[in-house]
Amino acid sequence: MSVSLALLALGVLTAVVAPRLLARADWVDREPVVALWVWQCVVAEALLSFALSMTFSAAAAWKAVRGQVFAPAPRAVVEAYELGTHGPWSAVLAVVLAAGGLWTGAMLGREIGQARARRKQRRTELLVRAPLLPGEEPAGNARLVVLEGERAGAWWLPGGTPQLVITTAALSRLKGRQLDAVLAHEQGHARARHDWLLHCSAALADGFPGVPVFAAFRAEMHRLVELAADDVASRRFGRLTIALALVELNEDRGVFGPHQPADTGLPGRVNRLLSATPRLTAGRRLRLTAAAALVPALPILVALVPALRALG
Repeated sequence: MSVSLALLALGVLTAVVAPRLLARADWVDREPVVALWVWQCVVAEALLSFALSMTFSAAAAWKAVRGQVFAPAPRAVVEAYELGTHGPWSAVLAVVLAAGGLWTGAMLGREIGQARARRKQRRTELLVRAPLLPGEEPAGNARLVVLEGERAGAWWLPGGTPQLVITTAALSRLKGRQLDAVLAHEQGHARARHDWLLHCSAALADGFPGVPVFAAFRAEMHRLVELAADDVASRRFGRLTIALALVELNEDRGVFGPHQPADTGLPGRVNRLLSATPRLTAGRRLRLTAAAALVPALPILVALVPALRALG
């Protein structure tokens, strides 16, 4: 039971401390791709801690589970975990954590189902707004769709064949390489499959609305994927080009007004591009990536401590 409690405490500590540390980090906006990786590792570590805590609690509560989990383990290792010396609290903890795991899976399934329904509806609406001409075959594999519209806009529809959608108003307003930069931005979303990150973060936040780490995870995913796509476009066409394109596409939406915060949302993205803050060195990026990759290994090490002591 002590291992289960230690794993549970590790998961809770990660959920409380990690978002605060990342919020204070001065490198997140400079390296959004690395930040996306760090966030994923942190959430994976918390979920793995809870899953292992549930496993050891169930092993302590029920002999059938214990036999399955520790079937190949030597007797000394099994005795080191002291699984048969705990009261009913191990069963309660196992049931609570198992319910949380099932709820997480249900929320993820619901989010994926709703996303598919939304995507199907948007593609149907797209076909209504851009109907096929007589004799024209359905362009199910079309990568680019141009819509007649008075409002500038460009977005991508995820799926087996991601589609880039742009309005005629955007085509008339974007000048020179700005159009290419916007298309590169949207292609960055499609290539990195950012939709899956958004689905997972939304499922956790909706399933556990009282857990701050999951709310922060969803908010950061929505913000960081845009910064990462901005960087994809800026590396090909320049920071100024994509910044001007963002302004052209959104200046009629009221997001650049005098009462809008300059460091959040679209104004924040434009200011970030114009400030041209240098990236981290390759060595520091590598160290951050490697350190984040080790985070999910922490609960595994905690779970193996009694076994290593017994064998050592």
